[in-house]
Amino acid sequence: MKKIGLMSDTHNYLHPQVFKYFEDVDEIWHAGDIGNAGLADQLEAFKPFRAVYGNIDGADIRIRYPEVLRFTVEDVPVLMIHIGGYPGKYAPGVKAMIQQQPPKLFISGHSHILKVIPDPALHLLHMNPGACGQQGWHKVKTLLRFRIDAGNIQELEVIELP
Repeated sequence: MKKIGLMSDTHNYLHPQVFKYFEDVDEIWHAGDIGNAGLADQLEAFKPFRAVYGNIDGADIRIRYPEVLRFTVEDVPVLMIHIGGYPGKYAPGVKAMIQQQPPKLFISGHSHILKVIPDPALHLLHMNPGACGQQGWHKVKTLLRFRIDAGNIQELEVIELP
């Protein structure tokens, strides 16, 4: 069993309450637009950390994290990419990527819109944690927290930061 904290679009800003809300998670995942290496360093020092780079990330982030990340946690194959779209409106090339090596959990960021949508046609769950940085048009900073246990994604929580 693993408890996961999922975030995206920090854009150089790490809300101090992230540490409180992710205190009991086993891993933190970041779906891109981290902003700077110092922010990534803080998260890496706090918990095991997985991330992809986003469109605003510079060379300091792009040399540390890939554009596309595939991994398996507790028998759940995961695909994470910053600009991925969502069920019914995947970004160019993403649907083919999903079909070639199907994940059970597909994670993207970029839109600053919190979404959790099942895709019954592709047999996956899509998560976009929204944005928790200060830049962008979103009005509420959001995080997701959930548990993965023996192939199941459970206990999903939406966290709104003040």
